[in-house]
This record gives sequence, C-alpha cells and structure tokens, in this order.
Amino acid sequence: MTAIHGHRGCRGLFPENSLPAFEKAIELGVDALEMDLAISKDRKVVVSHEPFMSRRICLDPFGNEIPEADDLKHNLFEMSYAEIKAFDCGLKYHPDYPGQKKIKAYKPLLEEAIEQSKKLNPDIDFNLEIKAKPKYDQKFTPEPDEFVNLVLGVLRKTNSIKNTNLQSFDLRILEQIKRQCPEMKVALLIDRKDSIFEKLKQLNYKPEIISPYFKLLNEQIVRSLKGDGFKIIPWTVNEDEDLQRMIAFQVDGIITDFPNKLTN
Repeated sequence: MTAIHGHRGCRGLFPENSLPAFEKAIELGVDALEMDLAISKDRKVVVSHEPFMSRRICLDPFGNEIPEADDLKHNLFEMSYAEIKAFDCGLKYHPDYPGQKKIKAYKPLLEEAIEQSKKLNPDIDFNLEIKAKPKYDQKFTPEPDEFVNLVLGVLRKTNSIKNTNLQSFDLRILEQIKRQCPEMKVALLIDRKDSIFEKLKQLNYKPEIISPYFKLLNEQIVRSLKGDGFKIIPWTVNEDEDLQRMIAFQVDGIITDFPNKLTN
C-alpha cells in the first residue's frame, strides 16, 4: 500500500503550509502531512517553505503586494513570530494552482500545526523538511546544530518523534539529526540534477528513506533501493499518469499537491 503524503498540506487545493491545508488533507485521508520549516528571530519553529515572505504567495500586514525589490526583505530569521503572523499567505492568487481555494491564512508554528492535526487524526504522520543551505547560515537560518535542536524540541514537546520523519537536501542537517536523535527516521532528499547513488555515498550513515525527484526513478532503481532496505518516497507527483506509474513501481509513499487524486 502506497502512503499518501500531502505536499505542504494540499497545495493544489488550499494555501500551502497553512492550517486550513493540513485540515483539508486530513479530511481527504492522507497518511502523512509534508511541510517545511524555518526559524523566527525569537527561535520559534515556523511552517514555511522559504525563510522569507515570498511575494508569490504572501501579502504584507496591510494587504498590499510585496514589491519584487523587497522579495528577500522580510527575513523570518530577523522577524519575531508576532511579526510573521501578521502577514497573509492565503488570499493571493497562485498562477500555478488556479483551483486553489483563497482563504486568509498565516504561517503557523510547527507546534500549532502538529497539535491541530493530531486532534483531527491521532494517527497522522509528519514528513518535515528542514530548509537549510550553507549560504543561509546565520543569515536566513541558524547553524545546522541549533536548527535541528529547535525542531527536535518541538517534536519532543508534542510527543511526535515516533510518527515523524525529518528530511533535508542539506547533508549537514541530516548528520546533525542522527547525532542528536539516533532514533529519528531520516529521509535523504535528492534534487532534480543529483544522482541518488552518489548523494547516498556522501552521507555517513544509511537513512531510512530515499526521497528523490520522481523523474529520477524507474522500476529497476526502485527495486534496487528497496532491496537494500530503503523506503522510497518520491516528490512532487501531481499528474495522473505519473501517480499511477509511481504506484506501479511500488514506492512506499507519494508526495503530491493533489492528494484528492489518490484518495477519491
């Protein structure tokens, strides 16, 4: 049985990484919620794909568009969570997802997202991406050791270690996760231009999950990786033909913006 991971909740249907998106995804019957993490100035773990207010999806606290010149200006790492929460990231039209419901939404805290989701489905799993890269260190994000420590703190507080896996493209983050929490399930994210097997060699341990861009997979690669004991959870699969192909490959999970295509 292939598990369904709602990407950023259900980005194709509701504003990404928002409480309404997580609620809708759970209503649709997803097995796991995929979401992205950033850190505020006051060291709160915030659910956000970018470590700044993206002008593509957010409006300023007065409901105005964010000018292109200010695209990186609203740095979450330099803003208190109270300041972050004042921005709306749900009402702006998203050209890539014309069917997305427009509803006022803010960037929630990870703790808030977990608690709401567990109330709706106590068995829900979480697939959390720690968004980091060396050039972001101390500018948009804390150092990897602090970033991981803050995230693990929320997971321990909400008793969510067992039903969560942490994922990242950044190998430094993945090394820190196993150092700080050996029992945590880890997913190695593989980007479009990366080699699955080459990146795997760069990690100092064997992760539980390989999570590649879906077009990097074929039946033989999936069979080989599963034979080596890995779970395979590709991202981000949205077209019907691609969804069915991944299911035919017998991947362990599918990350999708449209979980309704798999649950209906």
